[in-house]
Amino acid sequence: MLQPRLEDGPYTPRSNELKESVLAKKRGVATEAGQEKLGERLAQLRKERGLTQVELAEALGVAQSIVSKYESGELRLHGELIIQLAELLDVTADELLGLVDRPRAGPTKDKRLARRLQDFDKLPKRDRDALTRTVDAFLTARTGRATA
Repeated sequence: MLQPRLEDGPYTPRSNELKESVLAKKRGVATEAGQEKLGERLAQLRKERGLTQVELAEALGVAQSIVSKYESGELRLHGELIIQLAELLDVTADELLGLVDRPRAGPTKDKRLARRLQDFDKLPKRDRDALTRTVDAFLTARTGRATA
Protein backbone atom coordinates (compact mmCIF):
# COMPACT_ATOMS: atom_id res chain seq x y z
CA MET A 1 0.00 0.00 0.00
CA LEU A 2 1.28 3.46 -0.85
CA GLN A 3 2.02 5.77 2.03
CA PRO A 4 0.51 9.25 1.69
CA ARG A 5 2.80 12.15 1.15
CA LEU A 6 2.63 14.73 3.91
CA GLU A 7 1.90 17.59 1.54
CA ASP A 8 -1.21 15.72 0.27
CA GLY A 9 -2.97 16.24 3.59
CA PRO A 10 -4.45 13.65 5.96
CA TYR A 11 -4.75 10.11 4.64
CA THR A 12 -8.28 8.99 3.78
CA PRO A 13 -8.71 5.41 2.57
CA ARG A 14 -10.41 4.96 -0.77
CA SER A 15 -13.59 2.91 -0.86
CA ASN A 16 -11.83 0.01 -2.58
CA GLU A 17 -9.31 -0.11 0.26
CA LEU A 18 -11.98 -0.67 2.87
CA LYS A 19 -12.50 -4.33 3.63
CA GLU A 20 -16.22 -4.05 4.29
CA SER A 21 -18.77 -1.32 3.91
CA VAL A 22 -20.66 0.04 6.88
CA LEU A 23 -23.94 -1.16 5.41
CA ALA A 24 -22.61 -4.66 4.83
CA LYS A 25 -21.35 -4.81 8.41
CA LYS A 26 -24.68 -3.56 9.70
CA ARG A 27 -26.54 -6.25 7.81
CA GLY A 28 -23.94 -8.87 8.63
CA VAL A 29 -23.77 -10.19 5.07
CA ALA A 30 -20.28 -9.16 3.97
CA THR A 31 -18.53 -10.07 7.20
CA GLU A 32 -17.04 -13.53 7.62
CA ALA A 33 -19.55 -14.34 10.35
CA GLY A 34 -22.38 -13.02 8.17
CA GLN A 35 -21.24 -15.15 5.25
CA GLU A 36 -21.21 -18.24 7.48
CA LYS A 37 -24.70 -17.45 8.74
CA LEU A 38 -25.91 -17.05 5.17
CA GLY A 39 -24.39 -20.42 4.31
CA GLU A 40 -26.07 -21.98 7.35
CA ARG A 41 -29.44 -20.51 6.31
CA LEU A 42 -28.95 -21.83 2.79
CA ALA A 43 -28.17 -25.33 4.10
CA GLN A 44 -31.12 -25.23 6.49
CA LEU A 45 -33.55 -24.11 3.78
CA ARG A 46 -32.23 -26.75 1.39
CA LYS A 47 -32.68 -29.49 4.00
CA GLU A 48 -36.15 -28.25 4.95
CA ARG A 49 -37.13 -28.60 1.29
CA GLY A 50 -35.83 -32.16 1.26
CA LEU A 51 -33.11 -31.38 -1.28
CA THR A 52 -29.59 -32.74 -1.37
CA GLN A 53 -26.62 -30.61 -2.35
CA VAL A 54 -26.44 -32.59 -5.59
CA GLU A 55 -30.10 -31.83 -6.43
CA LEU A 56 -29.69 -28.13 -5.65
CA ALA A 57 -26.50 -28.03 -7.70
CA GLU A 58 -28.28 -29.61 -10.68
CA ALA A 59 -31.10 -27.07 -10.43
CA LEU A 60 -28.53 -24.25 -10.37
CA GLY A 61 -26.39 -25.76 -13.11
CA VAL A 62 -23.26 -25.96 -10.94
CA ALA A 63 -21.19 -28.72 -9.33
CA GLN A 64 -22.11 -30.07 -5.89
CA SER A 65 -18.79 -28.81 -4.53
CA ILE A 66 -19.87 -25.25 -5.36
CA VAL A 67 -23.07 -25.62 -3.31
CA SER A 68 -20.96 -27.00 -0.47
CA LYS A 69 -18.69 -23.94 -0.64
CA TYR A 70 -21.71 -21.60 -0.60
CA GLU A 71 -23.06 -23.36 2.47
CA SER A 72 -19.73 -23.29 4.29
CA GLY A 73 -19.26 -19.59 3.51
CA GLU A 74 -16.17 -20.18 1.35
CA LEU A 75 -17.90 -18.61 -1.67
CA ARG A 76 -20.10 -15.53 -1.62
CA LEU A 77 -23.46 -15.49 -3.30
CA HIS A 78 -23.94 -12.93 -6.07
CA GLY A 79 -27.21 -11.12 -6.80
CA GLU A 80 -28.44 -13.28 -9.66
CA LEU A 81 -27.72 -16.46 -7.67
CA ILE A 82 -29.56 -15.11 -4.62
CA ILE A 83 -32.66 -14.58 -6.76
CA GLN A 84 -32.35 -18.04 -8.29
CA LEU A 85 -31.92 -19.66 -4.85
CA ALA A 86 -34.86 -17.74 -3.42
CA GLU A 87 -37.08 -19.00 -6.23
CA LEU A 88 -35.85 -22.60 -5.93
CA LEU A 89 -36.25 -22.63 -2.14
CA ASP A 90 -39.55 -20.74 -2.21
CA VAL A 91 -38.41 -17.89 0.06
CA THR A 92 -37.81 -14.20 -0.49
CA ALA A 93 -34.30 -12.89 -1.06
CA ASP A 94 -34.63 -10.97 2.22
CA GLU A 95 -35.44 -14.22 4.04
CA LEU A 96 -32.48 -15.97 2.44
CA LEU A 97 -30.16 -13.10 3.41
CA GLY A 98 -31.54 -13.01 6.95
CA LEU A 99 -32.81 -9.45 6.66
CA VAL A 100 -36.30 -10.49 7.77
CA ASP A 101 -37.39 -13.37 9.93
CA ARG A 102 -39.02 -16.16 8.04
CA PRO A 103 -42.08 -17.94 9.34
CA ARG A 104 -41.26 -21.12 11.17
CA ALA A 105 -42.87 -24.28 9.92
CA GLY A 106 -42.70 -27.57 11.72
CA PRO A 107 -39.98 -29.75 10.26
CA THR A 108 -41.15 -32.58 8.07
CA LYS A 109 -39.54 -35.81 9.18
CA ASP A 110 -40.01 -37.51 5.82
CA LYS A 111 -37.90 -35.52 3.36
CA ARG A 112 -39.13 -37.57 0.40
CA LEU A 113 -42.70 -36.65 1.31
CA ALA A 114 -41.73 -32.97 1.58
CA ARG A 115 -40.21 -33.12 -1.91
CA ARG A 116 -43.33 -34.80 -3.31
CA LEU A 117 -45.55 -32.17 -1.69
CA GLN A 118 -43.56 -29.46 -3.45
CA ASP A 119 -44.14 -31.27 -6.74
CA PHE A 120 -47.82 -31.69 -5.85
CA ASP A 121 -48.20 -27.89 -5.68
CA LYS A 122 -46.89 -27.61 -9.23
CA LEU A 123 -49.56 -29.92 -10.69
CA PRO A 124 -52.63 -28.56 -12.50
CA LYS A 125 -55.69 -28.17 -10.24
CA ARG A 126 -57.48 -31.12 -11.84
CA ASP A 127 -54.55 -33.44 -11.11
CA ARG A 128 -54.20 -32.10 -7.54
CA ASP A 129 -57.90 -32.75 -6.92
CA ALA A 130 -57.67 -36.30 -8.28
CA LEU A 131 -54.58 -37.04 -6.20
CA THR A 132 -56.21 -35.56 -3.08
CA ARG A 133 -59.25 -37.83 -3.55
CA THR A 134 -56.97 -40.86 -3.91
CA VAL A 135 -55.02 -39.99 -0.74
CA ASP A 136 -58.27 -39.30 1.15
CA ALA A 137 -59.67 -42.71 0.10
CA PHE A 138 -56.46 -44.45 1.17
CA LEU A 139 -56.38 -42.69 4.55
CA THR A 140 -60.08 -43.39 5.15
CA ALA A 141 -59.51 -47.09 4.43
CA ARG A 142 -56.48 -47.22 6.76
CA THR A 143 -57.77 -45.14 9.66
CA GLY A 144 -61.48 -45.86 9.41
CA ARG A 145 -62.39 -42.18 9.54
CA ALA A 146 -63.01 -39.65 6.83
CA THR A 147 -60.47 -36.88 6.21
CA ALA A 148 -61.36 -33.22 6.21
